[in-house]
Amino acid sequence: MSVSITFLGGLGEIGRNCAAVEIGGRIALIDCGLMFPEEDMLGVDLVFPDWSWLAKRSSDVDCVIITHGHEDHVGALAYFLREINVPVYGTRLTLEMASGRIDELGVDAELRTIDSKKWVDHGPFRFQMIPVTHSVPEASAVVLDTPEGIVIHSGDFKLDPTPIDGRPTDLPAFASLGNRGVRLLLSDSTNAEKPGFEPSESSVGQPIADVVRDAPGRVIAACFSSHVHRVQQIANAGVAAGRKIAFFGRSMHKNTTIAAELGVLNVPERSVMDIKDLGNLPPDKQLLITTGSQGEPFAALSLMSQGRHKFVELGKDDTVLISAKPIPGNETAVSKVISNLIRRGATVIHGRSAHVHVSGHAARDELLTYLNVIRPKAFVPIHGEYRHLDAHAKLARTMGVKTVEVLEDGDRITIAGKKTTVDRRAVPAGYVYLDGSGVGDVKNAVLRDRSHLADDGVVVVTVGVDHDNGEILYGPALDSHGVMDDPTAVLEKAANAVRQAIEKHESGRTDMGDLQKTVRQAAGKVIRAETSRRPVIVPVVMEL
Repeated sequence: MSVSITFLGGLGEIGRNCAAVEIGGRIALIDCGLMFPEEDMLGVDLVFPDWSWLAKRSSDVDCVIITHGHEDHVGALAYFLREINVPVYGTRLTLEMASGRIDELGVDAELRTIDSKKWVDHGPFRFQMIPVTHSVPEASAVVLDTPEGIVIHSGDFKLDPTPIDGRPTDLPAFASLGNRGVRLLLSDSTNAEKPGFEPSESSVGQPIADVVRDAPGRVIAACFSSHVHRVQQIANAGVAAGRKIAFFGRSMHKNTTIAAELGVLNVPERSVMDIKDLGNLPPDKQLLITTGSQGEPFAALSLMSQGRHKFVELGKDDTVLISAKPIPGNETAVSKVISNLIRRGATVIHGRSAHVHVSGHAARDELLTYLNVIRPKAFVPIHGEYRHLDAHAKLARTMGVKTVEVLEDGDRITIAGKKTTVDRRAVPAGYVYLDGSGVGDVKNAVLRDRSHLADDGVVVVTVGVDHDNGEILYGPALDSHGVMDDPTAVLEKAANAVRQAIEKHESGRTDMGDLQKTVRQAAGKVIRAETSRRPVIVPVVMEL
């Protein structure tokens, strides 16, 4: 019985990780993540995989397996379950992190917690979760025992020898699978271009402690709220320095509460205060742990940088510790926040100026080690931009892997006996946009219109004509937005051109579509000639 994996996201991009495994006509989904919008996606809140192919086969979908709790792997799950409600498997913390958005959407989901290294049977699928180290606790690889042999999906991972929670990537388990024989490996490619080994998470503990200890005044520390081990190390530094700690930011509150309840985060209760009360202490006794390390416009750190935060006004004795590096695409936003923080007098220490951040993804030598331990017969690099996938594929070839395929979203790989085949563009895999409360109702044409409006502005031309003879009874009145500071003279010329065009419009005077076209062309011609701009022309023609 053949086994196929169809990729709906995560190949050629950072985000939207989603793969559908099919055995005997039944489907299990591995991850269902989102991507944050790029600069040209105006007005878009989030970007999802296109699961329209699965929606048409909803009765064939058996379950979802989640590797870990990051938004790029679990962020779209609630919206998927709203359409295709099937059981979801994952570790305890992973499912708790996913449940918040699921509850917000009012989806009655069946979340099934599973223990690591315990086989689970669900329909034709037999799988287990193998512990891996990543920048969120309880991350896992997925191992599928299929009719065509072992298939491994690495999830996001690194080979951290000294993880904070003592839960390293389980190389002996992977070695055992390698000895048994692995038919296909799908592996994280994010740092495939980076030489060497990524430093241990524990290596940033002392540098962070030094910053918190030596800061003359208040410390504001920003990191990913899901990076519980980083939060733990920052909190440890605060406790050791005799500082009281306030967590703030919606996701920081949510994730630290979940982690504390599950025993994954341990901070003495006596050391934690509400941010409203923390401000009453001397500055050198304060530590604020917050969100905003990626320059998000409404996150706490961004509001501080603009002097708009409700509780925190930065001063010259404040130290801001950004324990992160920008995700690709966020560099400009992060740089702007850092500059504004410095402008307000704060000392800023970040992942590119000091050793206060390490990646959660394996670097080149770790990937080579992983490949050597597993020794798969076939290999597909996943999770990364195309250049990362290509670099990882080259590593696999140097390790002697016989079949190496670089795939993209929408592609499918099928294994059947000794044969491995690839179908390019097997299913739709474009971007699906969340805009407000609507999912999928904003298409690329809408984004092009928004981009046009943002680049060149809009001119509204309003004119009223007699229903019987087409004579102008009102206007033309022109109103512009975003075209130029003082458009009066240009709009007067355009109004005259519209008036003349309507008067010359001999046939079909009451054909509104034809008349609107005439108005648009006449106004656009003048405005282009006068300004060298091409604003959106919106003709409003009324019959009076």
